[in-house]
Amino acid sequence: ILAQIAAEELGVESSLIVVRGVDTDVSPFDAGSYASSGTYVTGLAAKNAATELREKICAKAAQMWDVDAADVVFDGQYVRLSDERAAREQNRYLTLRDFANLCVKNIAGGDALTSHASACLPVSPPPFMAGIAEVEVDKATGKVTVVDYAAAVDCGTVINEALARVQAEGGIAQGIGHALYEIVEHDDRGRLRTGNFMSYKLPTRLDIGSIRVAFEPSYEPTGPFGAKSIGEVVINTPLAAVASAVAHATGHQIRSLPITPEKALLGE
Repeated sequence: ILAQIAAEELGVESSLIVVRGVDTDVSPFDAGSYASSGTYVTGLAAKNAATELREKICAKAAQMWDVDAADVVFDGQYVRLSDERAAREQNRYLTLRDFANLCVKNIAGGDALTSHASACLPVSPPPFMAGIAEVEVDKATGKVTVVDYAAAVDCGTVINEALARVQAEGGIAQGIGHALYEIVEHDDRGRLRTGNFMSYKLPTRLDIGSIRVAFEPSYEPTGPFGAKSIGEVVINTPLAAVASAVAHATGHQIRSLPITPEKALLGE
């Protein structure tokens, strides 16, 4: 997503952008691009850095050609004078590759162009999500099975639908696990009883039915290209949706998690 945002701002193919994890010993301080800040906060920083780099490209070319920076444009492929005819006649028309090579030669100062930017926002616009669960409850054993789950998500402009979809599907699956399977138990001495995956149950793909996700796009003016976060909102709806579906099936409104077969049959 960061590569896509930078590429969009620069007007280049995203394959030209390489995203690297930097060692904290040599990188500047950063609060961290975790939780829901990856696309919304760090994405905006990437966009700002790309904007700065575009300005530096035009300024460097103007210096090389002894013209005003306002007379230079960069369209993602070529650095040239804004008047394309004059650019060709005066040989002021360079591919991005040729321009980059000139930048690291002594003729243009002998240095690569770099830029950096930050993003610190006074607001945090929330994403929204609606979820509906269909469950089957075995009246003999109390076992609850999620047959179908449908969700609609508003995370602003969807930057990368494939990544947003797997983020939503994964969060929904985790929420279903929270609702039906996962429990932390301790004995009388405080020792953890559910300390392995034999006793701490996680749902597998075979335990979860159909998950359907649709996006309802909007535009968030403070985010990069209108994007908002999607990190945590996708885990919020399954708990309530599954509990509500179980209540409709059994008449028992369960208010503590997980919803075990005993609770489904007998209530709390």
